[in-house]
Amino acid sequence: MSAYGNGTLLMCMGIKQSSTEFNFSKCLNSPSQASGHTAVNIGKSKIVVFGGLFDKNFLRDITVYDIENKLWYQPECTGSGSDGEVGPSPRAFHVAVSIDCHMFIFGGRSGSKRLGDFWVLDTGIIYLVTVPDIWQWSELTSFGDLPSPRDFAAASAIGNRKIVMYGGWDGKKWLSDVYVMDTMSLEWMELSVSGSLPPPRCGHTATMVEKRLLVYGGRGGGGPIMGDLWALKGLIEEENETPGWTQLKLPGQAPSPRCGHTVTSGGHHLLLFGGHGTGGWLSRYDVYHNDCVVLDRVSVQWKRLPTSNEPPPARAYHSVTYVGSRYLLFGGFDGKTTFGDLWWLVPEEDPIAKRMPSSPPRNGRENKDVAMANDALQSTVSESGIKGSAVSELQKRLEIFVSLSSPELQITEEMEDKEFIELASRLSEETVAGTEQISHNQAAETVRNHWRKSTPKSIPLKELSPLLRDYQRLIARHHLMKVGSDLQSIESDFSGKQSYHFYHMRNASQLRMDDIPKLLEEYKRLQSN
Repeated sequence: MSAYGNGTLLMCMGIKQSSTEFNFSKCLNSPSQASGHTAVNIGKSKIVVFGGLFDKNFLRDITVYDIENKLWYQPECTGSGSDGEVGPSPRAFHVAVSIDCHMFIFGGRSGSKRLGDFWVLDTGIIYLVTVPDIWQWSELTSFGDLPSPRDFAAASAIGNRKIVMYGGWDGKKWLSDVYVMDTMSLEWMELSVSGSLPPPRCGHTATMVEKRLLVYGGRGGGGPIMGDLWALKGLIEEENETPGWTQLKLPGQAPSPRCGHTVTSGGHHLLLFGGHGTGGWLSRYDVYHNDCVVLDRVSVQWKRLPTSNEPPPARAYHSVTYVGSRYLLFGGFDGKTTFGDLWWLVPEEDPIAKRMPSSPPRNGRENKDVAMANDALQSTVSESGIKGSAVSELQKRLEIFVSLSSPELQITEEMEDKEFIELASRLSEETVAGTEQISHNQAAETVRNHWRKSTPKSIPLKELSPLLRDYQRLIARHHLMKVGSDLQSIESDFSGKQSYHFYHMRNASQLRMDDIPKLLEEYKRLQSN
């Protein structure tokens, strides 16, 4: 796995400005700018972001937010499709749905072409089970008849086995068809729906709530932006219901008509955020929103969500993912700017709302090639007196950002590393005669010399944990503790660009067997530096 964006490991911090029911908290760092991407929650521990659009470029990146460790990374995926490439082609405005440890992808757009291919990503992530991640793509396009190519459709999981998709735009017309896909047979079936139908649309949302699929908003035939809410029944086989649509007109403070918004299910609420509509009378123009409206499932009415501080800038075609009791917002577009910011919407009592940032947050208009360094690096830079621009340039050239401030990823000293000391003691007994005593430095050098001479096949599995921790120690020392030197002298220590793939790992159980040669290679390279 490689850390995201020039090897970046990123930490989230929160902001609290006053007290009320909910707070918006902006993370200091995020991946890169994107709109029209997708983000799904896998195993309740990872947020997987795929694709999107930035500066007229369609993306194919997979980036992952590790919820527990509060960092982003980019996994190395395997697999191949019909074109011989690893994973789907670049795209935006596709659909993505997670089932267990899998993320299913359908359709989208690349340039002016609507796509109709079907993919699954096996992450290997299982809730509360520690197993090596897999990250393997498989193309499923050849499995039976698929829906027609489209973008701006919407989809949702039905329980833990099926996926339902509704609507979209095929380049010529708005669609109103409903497809159900069984993840066991991998077959798509168009659902025959009787009675009145919603107007065809794209850019809407489709969210499964118990036995019903709720569809809100979107842009419809002829181009009007809609603000209607529909419910589809007949998706649960056990209920034996005839599939049918019902338009819902609920009381309360309903949202204005919009498309490109998100509706995210969490607890007793559906949270609607953002999107864009139109304003004006004689001359129509786009209006982008940043309001939060909830559909309360208990009282069955729309409510405005009170927040204690300023919400994120208005946007559409972003993503909002539910994580525990929090909502995670990323990216989007406001007609001019593609955002790369990351926000938490959290209850007032949430600990993230009580933390204050130690440095200014980024916004969508900042440098899109290099993320800002985290708190630990910034404090080191301020002590050394180096200008931020030089450090940023160095980080970009070395392709590494690391965090020593993460409470989950502790960089321990050699003499505090029990397994490292036990290995040093054993190796020293083999190389030092009699009762001769060796220093701590000599003990550490004995272990490192042992690993310098090792091959991937010769390293016992029990040595992988101390090896990984020593690898992380060396990265921290070589790159953070040397920022006091001038840029040229630091660069001279490195030949070419280097990326460190395993810094973010919490423990060796996350390593795959085929990771060991690369880990050892990078470790030896660190020692030579």
